[in-house]
Amino acid sequence: MWGLLTIIAFCLVLVLATIASFYVQRLRNRVPLPISEEIGSAFAVVKKLRKRQPLSEEELAYAKQIVADRSSPLAFCIPGTLFMLGGFYVLGSLYHLHGATPSERTFIGVIPMLTSANLALQLVRSAKLKKVLREAF
Repeated sequence: MWGLLTIIAFCLVLVLATIASFYVQRLRNRVPLPISEEIGSAFAVVKKLRKRQPLSEEELAYAKQIVADRSSPLAFCIPGTLFMLGGFYVLGSLYHLHGATPSERTFIGVIPMLTSANLALQLVRSAKLKKVLREAF
């Protein structure tokens, strides 16, 4: 059973990583806005948007781009890949044990799973800004 689950997790890692790489490549190929070249500009624009402070035209365009990027279903393939990679490690370790008692080493894969859950929650939090963008502007 653990072997089959490990193979399924590995296949999902490959599929999600492929989709994520196409998504990242699409983001890298587009022409960046001038404001996006500044260090910390995304954080500053999102912070102003959350506080509903007035935004310039350039900041508004950048905020729309950030929210669209983070709310895309393809963006969730990145934390999904991390999650399945952790699952692959845990399931593979359980398969390798052949029924023996698992040790702490077996569950090291939970760390990327928790990290990916945090990343997914941050994406959902940013996606909620769509409503703020529609209301404010």
